[in-house]
Amino acid sequence: EVQLVESGGGLVQPGGSLRLSCAASGFTFSDYSMSWVRQAPGKRLEWVSVISWNGGTTNYEESMKGRFTISRDNAKNTLYLQMNSLKSEDTAVYYCAKGGNGGMDYWGKGTLVTVSS
Repeated sequence: EVQLVESGGGLVQPGGSLRLSCAASGFTFSDYSMSWVRQAPGKRLEWVSVISWNGGTTNYEESMKGRFTISRDNAKNTLYLQMNSLKSEDTAVYYCAKGGNGGMDYWGKGTLVTVSS
């Protein structure tokens, strides 16, 4: 059974940082691209970032370039999202997903990030 469990969310002040983690199990993690997506209150799902199976290729939504960094540790079956210079508009539930541009077929339950003073 595929499981994706996000952690690391919380309340942070504008300009602060958080590091999200996603623990994966039930599939061969190193075989797949992985993605982060988010959903702000009352808004649609928004793609955040993707990383290739070996971490060699990454891509970001334009507004997050230079502030967010996606990474992975295939030995630990874990996906990460380092978020710096956080803004109030980054407030959302963040989900990790198995897959990338070819489609995402499994999702975690998400972790809430609240950026507020």
